Formats: sequence, C-alpha cells, structure tokens
Amino acid sequence: MSLFQVNFHEACRSLWGSRQRSLLALIGIVIGIGSVIGMVSIGTIVQQEAIRQFKDMGVDIVTIRKNYTENKQAEFRLDHIVGITGEKPNILDVAPYLNNGTELIRGRQKISMEQMGVTASFFDLNKLQILQGRAISELDRNRYFCVVGAELADFLRQTSTSPILGVEVAAEGRSFTVIGVLDKVAEGGLRPYGINRAMMIPLSTAFRTFQNPDINTIMARVAAHVPIGQLKADIQDYFQKKARGMQVDVTSAEELIERMKKQMQMFSLLLGAIGSISLIVGGIGVMNVMLISVSERKSEIGLRRALGAQQSDIQSQFLIESVLLCLAGGLIGIVLGMGISYLFAYFSKWQFIMSYSSIVLGFGVSTAVGVFCGFYPARTASRMDPIKALRS
Repeated sequence: MSLFQVNFHEACRSLWGSRQRSLLALIGIVIGIGSVIGMVSIGTIVQQEAIRQFKDMGVDIVTIRKNYTENKQAEFRLDHIVGITGEKPNILDVAPYLNNGTELIRGRQKISMEQMGVTASFFDLNKLQILQGRAISELDRNRYFCVVGAELADFLRQTSTSPILGVEVAAEGRSFTVIGVLDKVAEGGLRPYGINRAMMIPLSTAFRTFQNPDINTIMARVAAHVPIGQLKADIQDYFQKKARGMQVDVTSAEELIERMKKQMQMFSLLLGAIGSISLIVGGIGVMNVMLISVSERKSEIGLRRALGAQQSDIQSQFLIESVLLCLAGGLIGIVLGMGISYLFAYFSKWQFIMSYSSIVLGFGVSTAVGVFCGFYPARTASRMDPIKALRS
C-alpha cells in the first residue's frame, strides 16, 4: 500500500470518527459552493433568455430614433419613412409607430395600457401572431379598429360577457372595435415595451386622435450580411438629406446582444462574488474544524512522529482530510446549486441550461478551499514537537 493510500485511509477514518463535527463543516461548504453555482447558473440562464428574445425577432432588425440633442425642430415625415426602401436597397421594410400611454376603465376595474399607432408591417417585423381575428391592414386607413395584446384581451374577457371580437373599447374619449387578438409574446429586445397590454390602431387614425402624433421610433428590416457601419451611414445620410440637420440613432440587434453579453458577464461575476462570501465563511469553518482536530489528536501525531513519520507525512494526512471534506461539500453544493437554478428556470418558464463551466468552477473552488483552509492546520500539525505531543 502506497503512502498516499495510507494517508487517504487515515483521513477517511478520522473524518468518520468525528462525524458530527465534519457534518457541520460540510454544511458550510455546501451552502457556499451551492450559492456560487446557483447564482452563476441563474446569471447564465438570464443571459441566454435575453439573447433568445432578441434572436426570436431576428438579427436583421434595427430601430431608428431621432437624436433630440441635435436639431429639435426636424421631425420624421411618413412619406420620407416609407420612401427609404426605394432609395436604400439595404432597407427591406419599415414600420413606424406611435405610443400613447393611457388607462382603460371598465366598471370598477381599470388597467394601464399602451395605445399604439401602427402599420401592417409592424406585426411582421415584431413577429406577432394573431390568435383571433386579423391584424391591421392598409385598408383600415382612418378606421376606428384595434388589435389588442394578450393581457389586455384577458382583461376585456373578465369585464365583458360578449365575444371579444367586436367589443367596443373606449380610449381617450373614442371608441374602437376589436378586430384581432394577439398571442402572448416575450417582451424585451427591440420589441416596444408593454406590447402585451397594448391596443394597436391604424397609424393614420393615431395621427388624428393622439395629442402628440409625432413619430419618434421606426423599426426596419435590413438586408443580411451588410456591415452595421454601412447601414448606419446609409440611414443617417438619407434622413439628413430629407430633413436638413436631422440626426438619427440606429440600434441593431447584434449591437444590443453584444452589449447585453458584457452586462450579463458582469452580472454573473457580481452574483458569484456575493455567493463567495458564504464560501469564505464555510472555508473558515473547515479551518476551525481542522485546528480542533489537530488539537485533539496531539498524542496520535506524537506517536506517529516517534515511530518515524516525517513532517511531510503528517502534513499530507491533514491536508487530504481538508480536501476530502471540501470536495464532498463541493459535490453536494453543485447538485444543490443546479437544483436551485433548475427551479428558477422552471418557475420562470425559461429554458434550463446546464452550465458546465460552473460545475468545473465548483470542483476547482472546493479543492482550492480545501488546500487553502487545510494548509495552516496541516502545517501546524507537522511542526508539532513529538515529545510535547506525546506528553499531552
């Protein structure tokens, strides 16, 4: 039997002999490793979900907004917006829209909603699915029709016994007839905020009914494999020519994805740093247990030294004990952390992603904690005077 096997066997015997104390130290490591793994995994799940929402719409979508720090007098004109597809071949389709926050009151219940003026292409660019009825079309010019989001539709069903298609919805003193209901969509990315609680009406009707009918945002589908720098230059050049001094900001899905990846990496590091606090506490617990073990086993250490054991033999035995304790805690902590992240994904109805890097991190950190927190007690045991140890 090799020296390592002997030390390994002695370490296991010693840990089992002080089961209660070992268990208490194990709990600290489990909580620490579980916290780090859980938080890092949750950060990865949130990052992947946010990226998935962008990719659901496609990376060929950009948003165009007026830069209000420049010429405040220049405004988007509808004919200029529609005309960009004819002059700039890289712009395949556009969907300008208006926003107007308001409240819908029915009986004693009310709901905050977004009233939006949209075109027919708005539904295609945002990949909105019609659950009932139909979408807004170009034939609905100046008509008082509306398409409602999923949450707003649920509110209408709760406050009315009539079929939702054909229901009259009052907003800003005007009545709109529901002609379509949207399926629920994931909000975020380049989609307008509050789209599930939105009432979408024809853009031409919004120009007549909104108090501030100025277009401030345009969505556009662009040609694939065109550099974003070239697209920005084309769009900015077009609007500068149409309205002297107008400056626009162009944001692409790819830019937002890259920006989000960097933010989520920082978010994951922050979560890992918070979780590592409990890991430090667990490591101190292991060190404390090992120091107590050294104190209680002075006679054993003295006897082994008297029989010819070297300082390195004593040190390696206690170091193996510490590493074994932390590895066992790390393994349980990894299972616990993955379980927590799975439950988070399950209740959030997001896709669970197994973070293999966090598993490797868990094993690596638990081993490092075992070596770091076990080194001082092991060194203390190895440098003990054999005569004084035997007298104890």
